[in-house]
Amino acid sequence: MKSLFAALFGVALASLLPHAAAAQTVDPQEATQIDEVVVLARRSGAPMWTVTKGDSTLILVGAIRGIPRDVAWRPDALEDAAARADLILLPQEAKASIADIFRIIWRSRTLARLPGETTTADYLAPADQSRLEALMAGERNQDWRRQSLLFLGFDLMQEKAGFRAGREGDDAVDVVRRSGRRARVDMRPVGMVRGDEVIDNLINAPQSLHVACVQNAMAAAEAGPDASRQRAEDWRAYRVPEVVASPIEQALRVCWPWGDPEIAPQLHQQWAAAVETSLISPGVTMGVAPVRLLAEEGGVLDSLKSRGFEVIGPEWKADGPGLAVVAPDVPVP
Repeated sequence: MKSLFAALFGVALASLLPHAAAAQTVDPQEATQIDEVVVLARRSGAPMWTVTKGDSTLILVGAIRGIPRDVAWRPDALEDAAARADLILLPQEAKASIADIFRIIWRSRTLARLPGETTTADYLAPADQSRLEALMAGERNQDWRRQSLLFLGFDLMQEKAGFRAGREGDDAVDVVRRSGRRARVDMRPVGMVRGDEVIDNLINAPQSLHVACVQNAMAAAEAGPDASRQRAEDWRAYRVPEVVASPIEQALRVCWPWGDPEIAPQLHQQWAAAVETSLISPGVTMGVAPVRLLAEEGGVLDSLKSRGFEVIGPEWKADGPGLAVVAPDVPVP
């Protein structure tokens, strides 16, 4: 349960609504500080993009969760960059009361199991059920047939596709949060999500809402345990379109909470407001968001570009002109 919610609430992102403005003169000392932060962040190996509006600079770091421990990147460089930022934007936080925690414990069986005597075959199309049977053929325990589709989807990604969010090496969110805390940088979540609303949403959502999650999780599972490693290697090499198109990212895109019709718009709106505010706030703001949601069709980067901003960083579209920056040479152990 803990690792599941860590994956679900790890990082957030959305389309944004900044307003383009005429260029303004930037103080040379401030420009030097900005350059230092950007250079350090790029050395990390995490894909990142910068946008400047007058004396405001926004650095968007594209994060993924579940990076295998033996996939090398340079979190120390990202730590140094985050420590020099004026403001750090972190993913949404869930505001849960003691009552919410007890309610989750009380309703854990409801959340984890299919209703009544139903099984996965009652919700999946015959072809999808056959795919699932093939994937689970080696399982001695047949409880998966009665598992809720949401939990089944995440189990498929974790156990069959090698996606182990919360149980692998540090990701960009962990690194930036730790660095900001040590350097006492102003850090703010882009928004809050009420615990009671989240629990109500999970309890009341029909199983049919999670069918797409299982379908995409099966595609990730069929790709095998190397799916997670390939995704991480593409990420550190700035192959952003490949990361976004990876089976795991496509599954996360449609699984809860980002595939939920009630919660997802709220998450998007909170990121939109936070990014817009950062572009009218003097200084350097570093935001950490899922690379998928930054770079997807119609996502944050597309929105920025369509509004006339110059977005500097790796190419995020498969049909783009190519990389604007070169991936760092990170030694592989």
